[in-house]
Amino acid sequence: MSFAAADEMRRWYGLVLDLWLARTETPSRLLLERSGMKLRDYGDEGNRSSLLIIPAPIKKPYIWDLTPSVSTVLACLQAQFRVYVLEWPETPPNGPDNGLAVYVDELILECAKAIGEPAVLAGHSLGGTLATIFASRHPKHVRALILLEAPLSFSGDPRAIANLIRMVPATDALRYVSAYPGTMLNALSLAASPESFLWWRWRDLLLSAGDPVALRNHLLVERWTLDEYAMPSALFADVVDLYRENRFLRGTLRVEGQTAAPRNLTVPVLAVVDPESDVVPPSSVMPFLDALPHRNWTLLLYEPDIGVALRHVGVLAVRNAHSLLWPEILAWIRHELTRLRHVVTNELGRLYNW
Repeated sequence: MSFAAADEMRRWYGLVLDLWLARTETPSRLLLERSGMKLRDYGDEGNRSSLLIIPAPIKKPYIWDLTPSVSTVLACLQAQFRVYVLEWPETPPNGPDNGLAVYVDELILECAKAIGEPAVLAGHSLGGTLATIFASRHPKHVRALILLEAPLSFSGDPRAIANLIRMVPATDALRYVSAYPGTMLNALSLAASPESFLWWRWRDLLLSAGDPVALRNHLLVERWTLDEYAMPSALFADVVDLYRENRFLRGTLRVEGQTAAPRNLTVPVLAVVDPESDVVPPSSVMPFLDALPHRNWTLLLYEPDIGVALRHVGVLAVRNAHSLLWPEILAWIRHELTRLRHVVTNELGRLYNW
């Protein structure tokens, strides 16, 4: 069976699960759509600060809005932020082979312009990597940056990512196919870290069996994993190149002829890591934080809970993350936005002798 056929079977299985799980999402409206992306607006009219969520570009974004009790979108709306979610539709066969530069300097940039004011950016996994590169390239569109298990340094001990990189051939050879099917990406992840992508899932299923709420949450995450998208070959090759050569942290990454590096970041940064993760361990985040030109960064730790299926998404879709971690994240955002308003007010007062 081909990877593409396996992808189709996974989607059909997901549709069957939908009949049983009856998942609901927070209402939104489509604000912007173009080839390669959609921008959804979850907020009503008002003067609330904007928050732009950037998911990983190989999955549907509803892991951020899995069910009301563990919905990051809903938590941010209830905290009085105007929430936007960037949705990456699957690239159709023979569709555009977009690389890193298109994702960062065109698609995310168009979303930022449509929002119309600097926004807080929040990204998970590869979505956080893209958000960080964007923030280094376009700081005027960003107020603060939230990184949720987002890999940014690859010279230490990234473990699963290092294993994955060792499995793929030289970068030039990666561009000879149109796209890499989701099932293939899933197989590579499984081979890179059986602990995270296989054994942890079975363990979590057993531990959740006696807790109906945790079990339903586990099944919802498992259903979400069936929607893995194909990744354009250009993006896949660019990401492998980024990881293999640690280009962003070394300051050698070029996007549209310009350098993208930590030294270009001017906004406050909050990073969340799982101390025991082998997918995005602290060693793939701490060197980035240490390389920032300012010292305005905060590190929070994620403690796992049952009902998550994939530990890597626990920061978004598990109960203790929403009862313990997200109140801290939202309080940090409010604090930083208040501090920035005071800085601007004081600077204007100095300039105009208020």
